Amino acid sequence: MHLTWHKVAPALAKRFTIVAPDLRGYGDSAKPEGGTDHANYSKRAMAADLVDVMHQLGFERFMVVGHDRGGRVAHRMALDAPQEVEKTGADRYRTDSNDVCPDQYGIRPTLLLVVFLIQPAPLPERLISGDPDFFLESHIAGQIKIPGSVDPRVMAEYRRCYADPAMRHAACEDYRAAAGIDLVHDANDADRRIEVPLLALWGARGTVGALYDVVETWREKAVDVRGYAIDCGHSPQEEAPAELLHRLDAFL
Repeated sequence: MHLTWHKVAPALAKRFTIVAPDLRGYGDSAKPEGGTDHANYSKRAMAADLVDVMHQLGFERFMVVGHDRGGRVAHRMALDAPQEVEKTGADRYRTDSNDVCPDQYGIRPTLLLVVFLIQPAPLPERLISGDPDFFLESHIAGQIKIPGSVDPRVMAEYRRCYADPAMRHAACEDYRAAAGIDLVHDANDADRRIEVPLLALWGARGTVGALYDVVETWREKAVDVRGYAIDCGHSPQEEAPAELLHRLDAFL
Protein backbone atom coordinates (compact mmCIF):
# COMPACT_ATOMS: atom_id res chain seq x y z
CA MET A 1 0.00 0.00 0.00
CA HIS A 2 1.05 3.57 -0.63
CA LEU A 3 1.12 4.32 3.11
CA THR A 4 4.36 2.39 3.39
CA TRP A 5 6.01 5.50 1.89
CA HIS A 6 4.72 7.96 4.50
CA LYS A 7 8.22 8.56 5.96
CA VAL A 8 9.79 9.10 2.54
CA ALA A 9 7.26 10.68 0.18
CA PRO A 10 6.97 14.09 1.93
CA ALA A 11 10.72 14.65 1.62
CA LEU A 12 10.77 13.60 -2.04
CA ALA A 13 7.76 15.83 -2.68
CA LYS A 14 9.94 18.86 -1.99
CA ARG A 15 11.71 18.15 -5.28
CA PHE A 16 9.30 16.00 -7.28
CA THR A 17 5.63 15.50 -7.96
CA ILE A 18 4.79 12.24 -6.17
CA VAL A 19 2.16 9.80 -7.41
CA ALA A 20 1.79 6.94 -4.92
CA PRO A 21 -0.97 4.54 -6.01
CA ASP A 22 -1.97 1.23 -4.51
CA LEU A 23 -1.40 -1.60 -6.97
CA ARG A 24 -4.54 -3.27 -8.26
CA GLY A 25 -6.00 -5.49 -5.57
CA TYR A 26 -4.31 -3.71 -2.67
CA GLY A 27 -5.59 -1.03 -0.33
CA ASP A 28 -8.71 0.58 -1.76
CA SER A 29 -7.84 -0.03 -5.42
CA ALA A 30 -10.00 -2.16 -7.72
CA LYS A 31 -10.00 -5.90 -7.16
CA PRO A 32 -10.88 -7.69 -10.41
CA GLU A 33 -11.13 -11.45 -10.70
CA GLY A 34 -7.76 -12.95 -11.51
CA GLY A 35 -8.89 -15.18 -14.36
CA THR A 36 -7.91 -18.78 -14.95
CA ASP A 37 -4.22 -17.92 -15.36
CA HIS A 38 -4.27 -15.04 -12.82
CA ALA A 39 -3.25 -12.69 -15.64
CA ASN A 40 -5.31 -9.83 -14.22
CA TYR A 41 -2.75 -9.71 -11.41
CA SER A 42 0.29 -10.09 -13.63
CA LYS A 43 2.97 -7.46 -13.27
CA ARG A 44 2.32 -6.62 -16.92
CA ALA A 45 -1.30 -5.74 -16.12
CA MET A 46 -0.26 -3.72 -13.08
CA ALA A 47 2.42 -1.91 -15.07
CA ALA A 48 -0.15 -0.98 -17.72
CA ASP A 49 -2.40 0.37 -14.95
CA LEU A 50 0.30 2.68 -13.69
CA VAL A 51 1.37 3.93 -17.11
CA ASP A 52 -2.28 4.74 -17.79
CA VAL A 53 -2.62 6.52 -14.44
CA MET A 54 0.40 8.69 -15.23
CA HIS A 55 -0.91 9.53 -18.67
CA GLN A 56 -4.33 10.38 -17.24
CA LEU A 57 -2.59 12.76 -14.82
CA GLY A 58 -0.75 14.40 -17.70
CA PHE A 59 2.72 12.89 -17.16
CA GLU A 60 4.35 11.55 -20.31
CA ARG A 61 7.72 10.77 -18.72
CA PHE A 62 8.48 9.91 -15.15
CA MET A 63 10.72 8.00 -12.79
CA VAL A 64 9.58 4.90 -10.92
CA VAL A 65 10.35 3.78 -7.39
CA GLY A 66 8.94 0.50 -6.12
CA HIS A 67 9.20 -1.81 -3.12
CA ASP A 68 8.66 -5.57 -3.19
CA ARG A 69 5.63 -6.12 -5.45
CA GLY A 70 6.07 -2.54 -6.67
CA GLY A 71 9.67 -3.31 -7.56
CA ARG A 72 8.48 -6.15 -9.76
CA VAL A 73 5.96 -3.84 -11.40
CA ALA A 74 8.69 -1.25 -11.95
CA HIS A 75 10.77 -3.92 -13.70
CA ARG A 76 7.87 -4.71 -16.03
CA MET A 77 7.17 -1.01 -16.66
CA ALA A 78 10.77 -0.49 -17.72
CA LEU A 79 10.48 -3.39 -20.18
CA ASP A 80 6.99 -2.79 -21.54
CA ALA A 81 6.56 0.98 -21.55
CA PRO A 82 9.68 2.57 -23.10
CA GLN A 83 8.37 2.25 -26.66
CA GLU A 84 5.08 3.87 -25.72
CA VAL A 85 6.77 6.58 -23.69
CA GLU A 86 9.23 7.38 -26.48
CA LYS A 87 6.33 8.03 -28.77
CA THR A 88 5.11 10.73 -26.39
CA GLY A 89 8.50 12.41 -26.05
CA ALA A 90 10.12 10.74 -23.07
CA ASP A 91 13.73 9.69 -23.23
CA ARG A 92 14.01 7.46 -20.19
CA TYR A 93 12.65 5.86 -17.09
CA ARG A 94 14.71 5.44 -14.00
CA THR A 95 13.70 2.45 -11.98
CA ASP A 96 14.46 1.70 -8.34
CA SER A 97 13.91 -1.88 -7.24
CA ASN A 98 13.70 -1.82 -3.49
CA ASP A 99 14.42 -5.13 -1.68
CA VAL A 100 13.41 -7.40 -4.54
CA CYS A 101 15.03 -9.58 -7.19
CA PRO A 102 13.64 -10.34 -10.67
CA ASP A 103 10.65 -12.68 -10.55
CA GLN A 104 12.45 -15.75 -11.84
CA TYR A 105 14.76 -15.46 -8.83
CA GLY A 106 12.50 -14.02 -6.17
CA ILE A 107 9.66 -16.50 -6.65
CA ARG A 108 11.82 -19.49 -5.80
CA PRO A 109 10.01 -21.25 -2.96
CA THR A 110 12.61 -20.29 -0.38
CA LEU A 111 9.94 -18.89 1.89
CA LEU A 112 7.09 -20.96 3.27
CA LEU A 113 4.90 -17.87 3.03
CA VAL A 114 5.26 -17.79 -0.76
CA VAL A 115 4.56 -21.50 -1.04
CA PHE A 116 1.43 -20.98 1.06
CA LEU A 117 0.05 -17.98 -0.81
CA ILE A 118 0.41 -19.50 -4.28
CA GLN A 119 -1.76 -22.51 -3.42
CA PRO A 120 -4.98 -22.77 -5.43
CA ALA A 121 -7.97 -20.83 -4.17
CA PRO A 122 -9.58 -20.92 -1.72
CA LEU A 123 -7.05 -22.72 0.49
CA PRO A 124 -4.90 -19.79 1.67
CA GLU A 125 -7.85 -17.39 1.65
CA ARG A 126 -9.90 -19.66 3.93
CA LEU A 127 -7.04 -20.28 6.34
CA ILE A 128 -6.13 -16.59 6.57
CA SER A 129 -9.78 -15.69 7.19
CA GLY A 130 -9.61 -17.47 10.54
CA ASP A 131 -7.52 -14.63 11.99
CA PRO A 132 -6.46 -12.11 9.33
CA ASP A 133 -5.02 -9.64 11.87
CA PHE A 134 -2.74 -12.32 13.32
CA PHE A 135 -1.60 -13.43 9.87
CA LEU A 136 -0.88 -9.89 8.69
CA GLU A 137 0.92 -8.82 11.86
CA SER A 138 2.98 -12.02 11.95
CA HIS A 139 3.91 -11.55 8.30
CA ILE A 140 5.09 -7.98 8.85
CA ALA A 141 6.82 -8.76 12.14
CA GLY A 142 8.84 -11.46 10.41
CA GLN A 143 10.10 -9.02 7.80
CA ILE A 144 10.83 -5.98 9.98
CA LYS A 145 14.21 -6.21 11.74
CA ILE A 146 14.14 -2.83 13.49
CA PRO A 147 11.37 -3.01 16.12
CA GLY A 148 8.90 -0.16 16.25
CA SER A 149 9.46 0.87 12.64
CA VAL A 150 5.84 0.52 11.56
CA ASP A 151 3.70 3.40 12.81
CA PRO A 152 0.65 2.03 14.74
CA ARG A 153 -1.62 4.29 12.67
CA VAL A 154 -0.26 2.76 9.48
CA MET A 155 -0.67 -0.75 10.89
CA ALA A 156 -4.28 0.07 11.74
CA GLU A 157 -4.85 1.06 8.11
CA TYR A 158 -3.18 -2.14 6.91
CA ARG A 159 -5.54 -4.11 9.16
CA ARG A 160 -8.57 -2.20 7.85
CA CYS A 161 -7.74 -3.06 4.26
CA TYR A 162 -6.75 -6.63 5.05
CA ALA A 163 -10.13 -7.18 6.73
CA ASP A 164 -11.66 -7.18 3.24
CA PRO A 165 -11.85 -10.76 1.89
CA ALA A 166 -11.54 -9.39 -1.65
CA MET A 167 -8.19 -7.81 -0.79
CA ARG A 168 -6.88 -11.01 0.76
CA HIS A 169 -7.93 -12.93 -2.35
CA ALA A 170 -6.30 -10.31 -4.58
CA ALA A 171 -3.03 -10.58 -2.65
CA CYS A 172 -3.04 -14.33 -3.18
CA GLU A 173 -3.79 -13.80 -6.88
CA ASP A 174 -0.77 -11.49 -7.09
CA TYR A 175 1.48 -14.24 -5.73
CA ARG A 176 -0.13 -16.87 -7.96
CA ALA A 177 0.55 -14.66 -10.97
CA ALA A 178 4.17 -14.30 -9.86
CA ALA A 179 4.52 -18.07 -9.79
CA GLY A 180 2.91 -18.53 -13.20
CA ILE A 181 2.05 -15.95 -15.85
CA ASP A 182 4.78 -13.53 -14.72
CA LEU A 183 7.39 -16.23 -15.32
CA VAL A 184 5.97 -16.81 -18.80
CA HIS A 185 6.26 -13.11 -19.57
CA ASP A 186 9.80 -13.04 -18.21
CA ALA A 187 10.79 -16.11 -20.23
CA ASN A 188 9.47 -14.45 -23.36
CA ASP A 189 11.66 -11.44 -22.55
CA ALA A 190 14.70 -13.45 -21.53
CA ASP A 191 16.93 -11.72 -24.07
CA ARG A 192 15.78 -8.19 -23.21
CA ARG A 193 17.45 -5.93 -20.66
CA ILE A 194 16.30 -2.73 -19.02
CA GLU A 195 18.05 0.07 -20.89
CA VAL A 196 17.65 2.86 -18.34
CA PRO A 197 19.59 3.36 -15.09
CA LEU A 198 18.47 1.03 -12.31
CA LEU A 199 19.14 1.40 -8.59
CA ALA A 200 18.81 -1.72 -6.44
CA LEU A 201 18.48 -1.26 -2.68
CA TRP A 202 17.94 -4.04 -0.18
CA GLY A 203 17.86 -4.69 3.54
CA ALA A 204 21.15 -6.16 4.77
CA ARG A 205 19.27 -8.03 7.49
CA GLY A 206 16.60 -9.37 5.15
CA THR A 207 16.09 -12.45 3.00
CA VAL A 208 16.96 -10.95 -0.39
CA GLY A 209 20.46 -9.90 0.67
CA ALA A 210 21.06 -13.25 2.35
CA LEU A 211 20.05 -15.33 -0.67
CA TYR A 212 21.35 -13.31 -3.63
CA ASP A 213 24.13 -11.14 -4.91
CA VAL A 214 21.53 -8.50 -5.67
CA VAL A 215 23.54 -6.24 -7.97
CA GLU A 216 24.90 -9.11 -10.05
CA THR A 217 21.45 -10.64 -10.28
CA TRP A 218 20.02 -7.40 -11.64
CA ARG A 219 22.93 -7.01 -14.06
CA GLU A 220 21.56 -10.03 -15.88
CA LYS A 221 18.41 -7.97 -16.48
CA ALA A 222 19.57 -4.38 -16.86
CA VAL A 223 22.35 -2.50 -18.65
CA ASP A 224 23.15 0.12 -16.01
CA VAL A 225 22.87 -1.12 -12.42
CA ARG A 226 24.12 0.23 -9.13
CA GLY A 227 23.09 -0.98 -5.70
CA TYR A 228 23.56 -0.75 -1.97
CA ALA A 229 22.60 -2.69 1.12
CA ILE A 230 20.81 -0.76 3.86
CA ASP A 231 21.10 -1.81 7.50
CA CYS A 232 17.53 -2.98 8.01
CA GLY A 233 15.11 -5.74 7.15
CA HIS A 234 12.68 -5.98 4.27
CA SER A 235 11.25 -2.44 4.39
CA PRO A 236 13.91 0.29 4.13
CA GLN A 237 11.22 2.92 3.62
CA GLU A 238 9.88 2.20 7.10
CA GLU A 239 12.97 0.94 8.93
CA ALA A 240 15.70 3.22 7.55
CA PRO A 241 14.00 6.13 5.75
CA ALA A 242 16.93 8.55 6.11
CA GLU A 243 19.38 6.18 4.41
CA LEU A 244 16.83 5.31 1.74
CA LEU A 245 16.23 9.00 1.05
CA HIS A 246 19.96 9.60 0.80
CA ARG A 247 20.29 6.89 -1.86
CA LEU A 248 17.17 7.93 -3.75
CA ASP A 249 18.10 11.60 -3.70
CA ALA A 250 21.50 10.93 -5.23
CA PHE A 251 20.02 8.64 -7.88
CA LEU A 252 16.93 10.61 -8.88
